[in-house]
Amino acid sequence: MDDVVVIGAGQAGASLVARLRSQRFEGGITLLGAEPVAPYQRPPLSKAYLLGDMDVSRLLLRPESYYAENAITLRTDTTAAAIDPDAQRVTLADGETVPFGNLVLATGAVPRRLPASVGGDLEGVHVVRTLADVDALEPACQPGARLLIIGGGYIGLEAAAVAAKLGLHVTLIEAAERILGRVAAPETADFFRDLHRAHGVNIREGVALDHLTAEEGHVTGAQLADGSTLSADLVIVGIGITPDTALAEAAGLAIDNGIAVDEQGRTSAPAIWAAGDCAAFLHDGGRLRLESVPNAIDMAECVADNIMGAETPYVPKPWFWSDQYDVKLQIAGLNTGYTDVVTRPGTREGSVSFWYYAGDRLLAVDAANEPRAYMIGKRLIEAGQSPAPGQVSNPDTDLKALLKS
Repeated sequence: MDDVVVIGAGQAGASLVARLRSQRFEGGITLLGAEPVAPYQRPPLSKAYLLGDMDVSRLLLRPESYYAENAITLRTDTTAAAIDPDAQRVTLADGETVPFGNLVLATGAVPRRLPASVGGDLEGVHVVRTLADVDALEPACQPGARLLIIGGGYIGLEAAAVAAKLGLHVTLIEAAERILGRVAAPETADFFRDLHRAHGVNIREGVALDHLTAEEGHVTGAQLADGSTLSADLVIVGIGITPDTALAEAAGLAIDNGIAVDEQGRTSAPAIWAAGDCAAFLHDGGRLRLESVPNAIDMAECVADNIMGAETPYVPKPWFWSDQYDVKLQIAGLNTGYTDVVTRPGTREGSVSFWYYAGDRLLAVDAANEPRAYMIGKRLIEAGQSPAPGQVSNPDTDLKALLKS
């Protein structure tokens, strides 16, 4: 059986190689990772790991011994430089070539950075994506330090929550009119704005960065577009991520907001597949790219099965989560195209759920400390059921009964 080479040792890459072996794939498997560590979880990096509640060994997705025990060649600190789809080989940064029968691109995504022209290259300016990023950030996260966070999406808000817990003075700026503008309804944004302000975070919306200020190459603050200034000892840039498509583009593969794949996860080159954050798959007549751990796992496992001949279309079941302070936000479905939002009171103080509708059709649910609402909402969405908004908003309605209607 042809050997499989996987570029990218994140959640998708690690899930894919494990799935191949669990399904009794008998060929060789090589997993190439640019970082010097075995595959690890990313979500705890900016939370439990930065807080000191989790060490590196607990971050690992599997013990390092797992790979050798399952005849998986794990090559860390190894960068792929080029792909030749016709010759079916990968060229590494040191010039070595690695042949493949099937290649999987699980290259993930890279954080957007500020341009050098506005101070993005200054010391003290950080992004939060990798273990190395957080290790570089941690020494500066001292009680009393002044932190500026640029970007009011989930990345920025999660960083703000951890920093506030650590005793930093946190200011978050968002260029758009409100936080979470691209990903959540105003109701969800209002909930989290109030939560952060209750923990002392200064949130400023509708104001963009003009440039960062510095002394001797280290950031000291920011000049904002409205003319105001802020002092800062460190800056976290949380303005989103972009799919890592550089290798695929250079190899001539089709790109469409990510590496374009067919319904089974195959790229425009027959022996090359893609999965996870980097992959744009067919969905509802267009292409969709999901940035989440569940999607990375589910898509990677589907691709592994299809490499072995299953010919199974990938059907996403979108769900996400965000941990901020003592609030766990669980999100089911995709809210794209919503027209109305229904608020359902929570079952305890500090809990609530927001239900997104396009007309009469239920699209998504944001559930804050409401796991029951999340689970039932997820099941309803996956079953194509849409209870009447009035039923959902009525706290006397038994949600579970809606599954039977």
